[in-house]
Amino acid sequence: MMATSQQRPRSKSFGDRVRELREQARQQAGLDYQLLRFIIFTLVGIGVLMVFSSSMATSLTEDGGVWNQALRQCVMVFFGLLAFWLGLQVSPHTLRKCVPWIVGLSIILLIAVLIPGVGTGREEVGSQSWIYLGPFSLQPSELARIAVGMFGASVLADKEHKSMKLSDPFMMYSFISAGMFLLIVGQGDMGMALSFAIVVVFTLIFAGVDWRVPATIGVAAVLGLIGIFLKGGFRSNRFHTYFDALLGNISDTQGTGFQSYQGFLSLADGGFWGVGIGQSRAKWFYLPEAKNDFIYAIVGEELGWWGGALVIFLFAALGYVGLRTAMRAQNQFQSLLAASLTIGVVTQAFVNIGYVIGLLPVTGIQLPMISAGGTAAIITIGSMGVLCNVARHEPMQISAMQNFGRPFFDRLFFIGEPQPVSKPKKKQRGRHARPQEPRSRVREEQFGRPVTGSGRRYPRAERRYR
Repeated sequence: MMATSQQRPRSKSFGDRVRELREQARQQAGLDYQLLRFIIFTLVGIGVLMVFSSSMATSLTEDGGVWNQALRQCVMVFFGLLAFWLGLQVSPHTLRKCVPWIVGLSIILLIAVLIPGVGTGREEVGSQSWIYLGPFSLQPSELARIAVGMFGASVLADKEHKSMKLSDPFMMYSFISAGMFLLIVGQGDMGMALSFAIVVVFTLIFAGVDWRVPATIGVAAVLGLIGIFLKGGFRSNRFHTYFDALLGNISDTQGTGFQSYQGFLSLADGGFWGVGIGQSRAKWFYLPEAKNDFIYAIVGEELGWWGGALVIFLFAALGYVGLRTAMRAQNQFQSLLAASLTIGVVTQAFVNIGYVIGLLPVTGIQLPMISAGGTAAIITIGSMGVLCNVARHEPMQISAMQNFGRPFFDRLFFIGEPQPVSKPKKKQRGRHARPQEPRSRVREEQFGRPVTGSGRRYPRAERRYR
């Protein structure tokens, strides 16, 4: 008999390698927390850099100094990072108790901004959306977008949609959200109203609402868009410009299509490699709102195709890791909270990028963490701190921290150890009641040794997390 040749091991396919990486990522404690911090700080850094570049011309003419507006943005980012730190410090349990107060404050501010003499912006940008408090400006709709997501996570967690009556938590949430939505529409800020509605719809879907509710909202949204298109005015002109852009022919380049046309020219000038940081020509009064709504055009012009692709990749990664955090959260409240915060920021980013590159009509919303802004930057960065807080409260992360210590980032900024969810104790029915069964070995292998208190139950091992 002839000796059989040794069979070579079958080479792993690309799908097998992807599955192995996903499994390794699933078992890696604290990965979501690390990735979220990296993505958020990278986006904030790109934003500061691009605001410095895009605001030079307007800052010189409006404030008398080249860097005045950029330095003001740095102050806002500093307060945003402080809000990020506070978002990491507060426990999810305490945050849930504060949600009704945050929602109440946002409703009061949405009403206040509609009062003549209090709210401003109608004459300048067409929407009465800001309240000026000395040198600072407050945009209540930004706070409302975050508050409605927190509110949905609080009232819909562990609930089941059983009826279409107002007493049902899902319908009550929809009714209150509809009222806040109408207040934002009353400001004339249709872009922020769209972003607000997206957060509400996705929060309902994630919580398990009956399909009739989002279907009704979708039909109402389509009818509203048709009404805006047929009504005329500058919003209708935006739709006409959008259809012209899709066909590659903007007829009114000096009128209604001026901003979109200049944005296209900026992206075209950038090419693949870009013209270099600080070398944009569009920011010299060619492109309106270069440091705000159309800052992505400046990114594409100065950093080129790769810079624009990097921003898109970072927001896509933020969406993936944020939703992954929602799936691995301690409880449904934290899960809905992480999902709503992620959807709110990521969808706003892609709507902004979409209308800059001509795939969507211009809506006038900012690019989160990159566009210049006052309270919008503080609120957005602070909400990302809450998202990171949910990530550090993942069961695997809690077990890792209590067994091996906090990561270097938490120790450096004095962020305390996260606490596990306290489970209610079962009452014994008699003195000879059966003792509670121990946890399964499968859970112990997945999450490590079980921990029930805040103290360190086990000797400190070598630090594994940085």
